[in-house]
Amino acid sequence: MIRCKLRGVLLAVALLAVACRGSGKAEVAGELIADPHGGDSGRRQPGAPNAASAPAAREETDPSRRGDEKISDLDRSVEDLFAAMCEHGKKTHECDECRYEVGVVRVPEKLVQGGLVKKASISRRRVEAPIVLTGEVRFDERHVTHVSPRVEGIVRKVHATLGERVRPSQPIVELESVQLGEVESDYLAAQAALRLARSSFQRQEQLRKEQISSEKEYLSARHDLEAAQIRARSAQEKLTRLGVGAGEVERLGTAGRSAGEGALVVRAPADGIILEMRAVPGELMKPDESIVTVGDVSSMWVWADLHEEQLGRVLDAQRGGKLRAEIAVKAFQDGSFPGAVDFVGPAMDERTRTVKVRVAAPNTDAKLRAGMFATVRIFLPGQEEALAVPRAAVLSDEGRSFVFVHHHGDYWVRRPIEPGRRWLDWVEVKHGLSGAETLAAEGAFLLKSDVLRSKMGAGCAD
Repeated sequence: MIRCKLRGVLLAVALLAVACRGSGKAEVAGELIADPHGGDSGRRQPGAPNAASAPAAREETDPSRRGDEKISDLDRSVEDLFAAMCEHGKKTHECDECRYEVGVVRVPEKLVQGGLVKKASISRRRVEAPIVLTGEVRFDERHVTHVSPRVEGIVRKVHATLGERVRPSQPIVELESVQLGEVESDYLAAQAALRLARSSFQRQEQLRKEQISSEKEYLSARHDLEAAQIRARSAQEKLTRLGVGAGEVERLGTAGRSAGEGALVVRAPADGIILEMRAVPGELMKPDESIVTVGDVSSMWVWADLHEEQLGRVLDAQRGGKLRAEIAVKAFQDGSFPGAVDFVGPAMDERTRTVKVRVAAPNTDAKLRAGMFATVRIFLPGQEEALAVPRAAVLSDEGRSFVFVHHHGDYWVRRPIEPGRRWLDWVEVKHGLSGAETLAAEGAFLLKSDVLRSKMGAGCAD
C-alpha cells in the first residue's frame, strides 16, 4: 500500500510540473513559485537543475528509452537487460521491485524441482500435418450400462436422480411385479417342501439304522429329498435371474412371504453417474425398456467421417502406432481436447463414401457431452522437420509472442520469437532462438504474471 500511494504522489507531482511549465510558473530549488510578470521568463536559482534538459539526459543515460517512448525489454539485448541499473542503485534484474522492468523473473530452484515450473528444451521435430474431419461426441460404450428390469412391473419408488453419482449395488428404482410375486411364492413352496423332505429323510435314516424301516422306504425318502433340493435350487436361481440379490433371497426364506411382496429393487451395476433416467412412479416398465443409464464420463468417444481419398494415408500412418488427434467443439472455442484414433471402421458408407473413425478422448473435466458436434484434427507424421518448442512455453503480450529462457542461477528472461506452424503440443519457431536454450514450459504463465504485474497493478497490491 505504501508503494502504491508513493507512486500516486509521484504521478500527481509529475502532472503538476507539466501543467506549471505552460502556466507561467518557474521552479526554484524544487519549489513552484509564481512569475511576477506572468510570463515564461522565470529564473532558476544558481545550481538548480534545468528541468528542460532532464529528458535529454535520461535518454543519454537510460538505454530503455527512445525519446519519450519506453523501449520494450523484448527489443533490448540480453546483455543490456542484465547490465541495467535501477533507481535503487542495484542491478535491475537483482532488485525485487524493479526486476519486471527488464523482463526478468527469479524462480527458486525448489519450485522447479517441485514441478511448479518445468524446464523444456528446443528440438527438431517432424511437422505433423493434420487432416480435418467432422464428427459427433458420444459415450464411451465400454463404460456405459443401460439397465432394464428383468421382469415387468410398475415403478413404486425412485431412489436416485439424474446426474447423481452411484456406487455398485446402490438401489436406483423399486418395482412392484406380479410375476416376481409368483416366483417368490414358488420359491417359498419349494423351501417348505425341502424342509419336509429333509425331515422325512432324517426319520427314515434313523429307522433304517435301527432296522425298523425297509431299504425301499429309506431310498424313497432320499429320492424325495434330492428332488426337493433341485426344485428349491431352481426356484432360487430364478429369483437371482430376475435381479433379486442373495441377501434378499435369504431374508425371503427366513421371514417368509411378508419379506417379498413382489418388490424388485433395480440396483446400480457399476460405479458411475446416472446419465439417463426414464423411471417415473406409477409407470409400467417392461423388460425390453431401458429405465436408467449409468456410465463413467471420464472418457468419451468421437465418431468422425473419414473420406475415401484420406483412408489410405490414415491406414499407412496407423501402422506406426496410434494417431494423435485434437478435438474442438463450439462450446469451448478457446481450447481443444487431446485424443487418439483407436478404431477405423471396416466398411464404407455407400451413400457418403466415408468410413467411420473413432477417437478416444479423456474427459476428466466432463466438458465433452454426448451429442456435441466436433471438429477433429488427426495428425499424420510428415517428412519435414522444424525447430519446435512445447506449446505451453509460448506466451503472448500485446500481439507479440515470447518465451522465458533460463539465463543463469535462478534468473529467467523473456525473449521474443516468431512462431510458425502449430500441431498438437508443439509450436514451430522461425526466428528468435538458436536451439541451445532452456525454456520454461509448464508453469510459464506464472512467470508471465510476474513480468506483467505493472500492467495488472500487482505492485500496488504488494
